[in-house]
Amino acid sequence: MDNMFRTSVPLLQTERFTLRAYRREDFGAFADHLRDPESSAHLGTSDRQAAWRIFSSHTGLWLLDGAGWWTVENRHTGQLVGNVGAFFREESTAMEIGWNTYRAFWGQGIAIEAAAAVLDYVFDVRGEPTVRALITPANHASRRVAERLGMAYEMETELHGKAISSYMRERGPA
Repeated sequence: MDNMFRTSVPLLQTERFTLRAYRREDFGAFADHLRDPESSAHLGTSDRQAAWRIFSSHTGLWLLDGAGWWTVENRHTGQLVGNVGAFFREESTAMEIGWNTYRAFWGQGIAIEAAAAVLDYVFDVRGEPTVRALITPANHASRRVAERLGMAYEMETELHGKAISSYMRERGPA
């Protein structure tokens, strides 16, 4: 059931995927992803309560900033395959993007396809001048995704007391 208070989350389409607002029924797959030690090796595992707080905050970002996270759904099967976001952290004015592919779907180019659609949205619709991705140094798969998206390594920084690599991309000519 749609909530009349739900902010409008833009629906994005790629050849294979629909990027849409989170729904309550998406939470099980989301929580399973965060509980899986292999899937969340670079994020840290979360129990179901912590997963609910993250899921809810991803949703709430749309109300605060008009930006947030999408569920990535296979257009042909309806399966949930991950999530992707464009959002602001509390202390930042630069938009950040992030992506997660559920483990059963790793290696299928989902993160690249979904994140490319989000980059188009960020630059073409929102008009953001730059976008960043913060990636743990050991997360080679996400580093490759960032590079394939045309993001360049910017610097090493820290996030929540941990070393993190920052990748950046500027909006190209209109």
